Amino acid sequence: MSVATCAEQFAETAKPIAEMLKTERHKAKAEKLKFDFSISAFQDVSVLKESVSAFQNFSVSKESFSFAVRNYDLAATLACGQAFRWTQRHSGWSGVVNGHWIELQQRDETISVRTAAPISDWRWLEDYLQLRVDLTAVLATFPDDDPMRRAIAACRGLRLLRQNPWECLASFILSSTKQIVQIRQIIATLCQRHGEPVAVPAGEADAFAFPTPERIAALSEAELRDCKMGFRAPNLLNAARKIAAGEFDLGALRDRELSAARESLLTLPGVGPKIADCVLLFSLGFPTAFPVDVWVVKALQCSYFRNRRVNLATLREFSSTRFGPNGGYAQQYLFHAIRLEDRKNLSPAARQPVASVNGLPG
Repeated sequence: MSVATCAEQFAETAKPIAEMLKTERHKAKAEKLKFDFSISAFQDVSVLKESVSAFQNFSVSKESFSFAVRNYDLAATLACGQAFRWTQRHSGWSGVVNGHWIELQQRDETISVRTAAPISDWRWLEDYLQLRVDLTAVLATFPDDDPMRRAIAACRGLRLLRQNPWECLASFILSSTKQIVQIRQIIATLCQRHGEPVAVPAGEADAFAFPTPERIAALSEAELRDCKMGFRAPNLLNAARKIAAGEFDLGALRDRELSAARESLLTLPGVGPKIADCVLLFSLGFPTAFPVDVWVVKALQCSYFRNRRVNLATLREFSSTRFGPNGGYAQQYLFHAIRLEDRKNLSPAARQPVASVNGLPG
């Protein structure tokens, strides 16, 4: 069948979809699917059929979806200490993102998604998982030295998530001087008691959204302490009340320079340099933010300052200049790699709990 005949036969189907792709709302989908509706692009009727079908599948509401991925390690990404609400189950992971219960499974270069209710636009999850990041380009900006090469080899495919800023801030306020397993328990209790229920598939355990600043601001300190968060309760409560009252705008920090955004975060109760940099890196899109905790100190000391005594200020200054435009990514690779190495060197009995993500003041 000729190109002209193909175009004539499917013009009525292709034309409205092409118009949709021109709108601002559907630009991301157009880029994702790499559509080209010019007549010269179609060499066979099956090509046009396949392209139209792909667009319809992407935009129609459904409870399951699959992303094609490359150089992506879902397990490393979800378990590396940057987020605390993912549970490993069977061959996949379940969690709550953007008010949706979701289950993720990776097989080779495909991440499959299952939800409880139909979803028509999956861009929020694509953004959360940072699927569009060119990881090869990111890794190419790392220092070409033995420590970074070892970290890349241990963690290749790890991505930084793009989390909700409030949930990220609150989670790291609650992480102060706690081990990962304890952080997860505190956050799970907080969500169960004070988060809104979300829809789950039949047979699944109840799930809850992370409480909004407004919801937490309405609680008492005693109610928060009942979630086993101890001295962190007043810090979380005060931060929530500032945000709920409009006295602090987390989203506006994206438009500031790194240093100015960090200084603003440091005005919040319970937020020190490490927690501020976690929020900047994991939720607000600052790629050079470099959180320094006990694991990162250990990694830097062992890799770059062996047999030398250096203070925290020196390490922070070193990290701000050594790791390039994606220093935060490099930090997470160093962080996760040394934790993996530490776990391999420990006996099973000594691994519980693994270790603190927050041994330094926030």
